[in-house]
Amino acid sequence: MTATANRLTLDGVVRSREALRYTPAGIPVLEIMLAHASTQAEAGGERRVECEIAAVAFADVALRLDGVAEGARVVCEGFLARRYRTGISVALHVAAFEPVN
Repeated sequence: MTATANRLTLDGVVRSREALRYTPAGIPVLEIMLAHASTQAEAGGERRVECEIAAVAFADVALRLDGVAEGARVVCEGFLARRYRTGISVALHVAAFEPVN
């Protein structure tokens, strides 16, 4: 069976960011680290959740995200995939985002 559901929406703070770069094909790429903190319902109670996740954006999304400063809050939507082609860690591939004031 092939799974098809892989969507994630995450509210977080841009903890760190790399410089905007370009692939050999000329596509803009921006890598950031998102920090998330919230309270989530679990097993009839509440659980405090804190985590950081690597995120990467390409093309127009990368160009827009490049205008967001470290420390800014954003809501990112996208999918999870390997961070590096040969690695096992995952990254959020940002398909869309909105700044939160």
